[in-house]
Formats: sequence, structure tokens, C-alpha cells
Amino acid sequence: MSEYFIHKTSIISPEVKLSKGVEIGPNCVIEGNIEIGENTKIGPFCHITGNTKIGKNNKIYSHSVLGTAPQDLKYKGEPTKLVIGDNNTIREFVTINRGTISGNGVTKIGNNNLIMAYSHIAHDCIIGNNVVLANAATLAGHVQVEDFAIIGGLTAFHQFTRMGQYAIVGGASAVAQDILPYGMAAGNRARHYGLNIVGLKRHNFSKESIRLIKKAFRIIFNPKIPNDEVIEHLKKLDENSEHIQHLIEFLKNSNRGICRSIVDTRSREYI
Repeated sequence: MSEYFIHKTSIISPEVKLSKGVEIGPNCVIEGNIEIGENTKIGPFCHITGNTKIGKNNKIYSHSVLGTAPQDLKYKGEPTKLVIGDNNTIREFVTINRGTISGNGVTKIGNNNLIMAYSHIAHDCIIGNNVVLANAATLAGHVQVEDFAIIGGLTAFHQFTRMGQYAIVGGASAVAQDILPYGMAAGNRARHYGLNIVGLKRHNFSKESIRLIKKAFRIIFNPKIPNDEVIEHLKKLDENSEHIQHLIEFLKNSNRGICRSIVDTRSREYI
């Protein structure tokens, strides 16, 4: 008895490497330099191609298309990659493109992510761990999403934008600039509405940590503090706080700028 199962109607290239416990449903086409880890389940009518590595215990639902060439006019067939980690759920009709040379050649998906139906992840995106993309979320090329972020349905990200850890963006938003870690944003174009307090409490952030992050947000969005002085003000808050340090590094590496605040940081509504 084989260590894996392939439905008789599916087409699997000889070079494909399947691990123990892999199941491939009806009418799939899997071709190219493909590795699929233990106990990954692939539903019917899926297409997996290119130079693609998929980890363990993933669930890939019907009609998903993974590892196809990037939708980039500069792409000329270079040998780029798609790497998917472990324990991900990829729902129906999801599309994920492999990378381009200009993006270090790889699109990377971490572990324990939920990618809902009709979502698209373009070339060179980097998705962390425990991320949720709700239905029809769309990420353009080179987007980075950090751990525990949540993206609402029908939301689109501009290329090269970033979303920080534990942040949330509401559905039907258009994101053209970076969303801060721990933040809550929505709209077209997306604006910050304050902290993702519900999410922080669910992940057991202490009251003191939440208060400290609130102070940091007031500094970042204070119109009286020039942008080039924000980081120095943040450093004075608490040099030992990992959350403040993460905010500082996120700001330092922002190329497109940060989404603006929708409310006055001095008002009680914000805090």
C-alpha cells in the first residue's frame, strides 16, 4: 500500500515529491519541482506548479492555484519559488504566485494561517504566522504581513505595503500605506482608528503593555511632533519594552509611510 493517496483522475509529474500521508483529490494537476510535506490534503481541481515547496498538515481546498508565474511584466521566466509552511488552511479558489528576481525570488507563507476563499497573494509577498485573510483579500506584489494580523474580506493592499503584528484591517478597505503593529485600520484609503484592543486582550497582552502602546500611538500621530523626532520620543517611553522596540523598527523600515489617524490623538475617543 502506498504511503500517500492520489485520485486516479489526477495528473502528477514524475519529479513531484510526496511525503507520507499526502492526499490528492480528483482532477488535480501537480507539475514541476514540487515538494509536499506529510499529511497535507489537496482537494479536487487544484493546480500546483513551478518551484513550490509545501510543508506538513496543510489543507488546500478545491480549485486553488499555487506557484504559477508572477503577474509582473518584468518577469522573464526566471527560476523563482513559492514556499508554504505547516498547518495552513487554504480555501477554495485561492491563488498564490511565486516570486520574482527583484523580490529575492520567493513568495513565502508561514505557519498556521487561514487564507479564505478567493484570496490572492501576489509575487514576493511575505506572510508570517497565524495570519487570517478573509474572503477575497487581495495582496499586490511585495506586501509583508506580520504574525497574528487579520485582513478583512474584499480588502486590497497596494504593492510594497506592510501590516504589523497583531493589527487588524476592516473589510472592503484599500490599503496604500503601512498599518502599524497593534493597530486597527479601515477605509478607502485606510486610516488608523486606534489600537486593536480586543485582539491584544485575546492574546493576553498585559494592561501595562496596552497602556504603553497607547502612549506610543499618541506620539506617532501627534501633529505637534515632527516625523523625524517620533522615534526619539518613542525611545524615551520604555527602552526595555519589546512592543515599543518593534514599533520603532517598523517605523524605521517604512518606505511608503504610515496610514494616517482618523481621529485627533488628543481626544478621548482615541484612547
